Amino acid sequence: MNYAFAREQYKQSTKAGLSGISDPHEMITLTLSELSRCLKKIQTTSRTDGQRNVTFSKAFTAVYILQTSLDFEKGGEISENLFKLYEYCRTQLQRALKLDPEAELVTCVQVIDDMIDAWSVIK
Repeated sequence: MNYAFAREQYKQSTKAGLSGISDPHEMITLTLSELSRCLKKIQTTSRTDGQRNVTFSKAFTAVYILQTSLDFEKGGEISENLFKLYEYCRTQLQRALKLDPEAELVTCVQVIDDMIDAWSVIK
């Protein structure tokens, strides 16, 4: 996994001060949590809210970090399936950004929250 790259991208996007995080597991946990938080916020944010675009940007960045952190050589089918889940969320975010009423953000939240629960058990 390319954790250094992921950490740098996240720091640049959110300026969250993640320089002290060296544990890859913690980095993924934080990124999944941020994605979940953003997805939930997008669902409750009005179309005119000035923070709407910032929240979308953070969500897209979290998806990007998660996708680029996958190691397809070592992870095999698991990495491929995770990539597909992240890509599904990215697609739904794009739909929501375009105000498509068919965007399935609720499903994305459920999937990501389930992943957070599973990831916490792994550690």
